[in-house]
Amino acid sequence: MLTYPQIDPVAFHLGPLSVNWYGLSYLFAFTVCWAVLTWRIKHSSFPRGFTADQLSDIVFYTALGTILGGRIGYVLFYIWPDFLANPWILFQVWKGGMSFHGGLLGVFVALWLYAKKIHKSVFDITDFIVPAVPLGLGAGRVGNFINGELWGRVTDVPWAMVFPNAGLDPRHPSQLYELGLEGILLFIILWAYSRKQRPRYAVTGLFLMAYAAFRFLVEFFREPDFQIGFIAFGWLTKGQLLCIPMFLLGVILFFIAYRQKKWTNT
Repeated sequence: MLTYPQIDPVAFHLGPLSVNWYGLSYLFAFTVCWAVLTWRIKHSSFPRGFTADQLSDIVFYTALGTILGGRIGYVLFYIWPDFLANPWILFQVWKGGMSFHGGLLGVFVALWLYAKKIHKSVFDITDFIVPAVPLGLGAGRVGNFINGELWGRVTDVPWAMVFPNAGLDPRHPSQLYELGLEGILLFIILWAYSRKQRPRYAVTGLFLMAYAAFRFLVEFFREPDFQIGFIAFGWLTKGQLLCIPMFLLGVILFFIAYRQKKWTNT
């Protein structure tokens, strides 16, 4: 069994304000994605179709969609009964709670609005940005690990850890599994695939399929949300359920991409 590193969730203080590692992980995520996409614009072997100013706007819209969509999605998908009893819980962000799938929907809506503004297809934007997204996802999982949250199920594997507030039983460090799959491996796959020009929808479709598959797999090692538990068959989790339509949408986009072969500037 490995020892869980006791890292103070608070990185530093600015007077009365506490700055958490989890918040810094979001800042790092957006910063590194912006830097990577800037590099792609400057060093791509084919036109990307976006200016540096447009990229700054895209990052802003993405951040807005992530935060609003992630919070709203968490409330709707995971604590709906609590929301009905107390609607103000939507604004109690200091109590935690963000949903990837909600954030994904929020980002799509935000980028759709921006795409209309600059007269582009929203999928031209998503095809452009998703190769960098796994870096942000990985940063978020590091933040989860430092916070000692979203831990895995009880296990006896040699690399199991005892997490604070999770009892005395050793558990899978599922946050690190997600870092490896949804962060590092997904980045490698998307970066390698998008180095060549691909038809519109293809890169986005691959992202949706691969993320959904990795997340579905990791959910077998991650402890289900305590307020929900398993929702079907004694093993299906809410995260897995949300990944099914995500995967199917990815398949559809990938099929359309190579059926139409309409080339995008990503």
